[in-house]
Amino acid sequence: MKDNGNLHKAMATSALVAALSLATAGGVLAQAKVEMEECYGIVKAGQNDCAVESLGSTCAGTSKVDRQVDAYLLVPKGTCAKIAGAALAPPKKA
Repeated sequence: MKDNGNLHKAMATSALVAALSLATAGGVLAQAKVEMEECYGIVKAGQNDCAVESLGSTCAGTSKVDRQVDAYLLVPKGTCAKIAGAALAPPKKA
């Protein structure tokens, strides 16, 4: 019967190296800076990132209704223009 101890050690070492390589690659990708933009009128109630002028609030989580036009979410740059009913700025006061 052959001694498979060295084979098992080699396989374990290879698996560890592969796992560490993936973890490192994932960390590098996670560090990539994604440009974000404010996207108004798309939030669910209580899920805004900030700015709810009609409530006099600049706090996150204060929107009262879905799709509140003066509350925004931060989305990756270029995404807002692809969402129906979304705007890059709040509506102007009359």
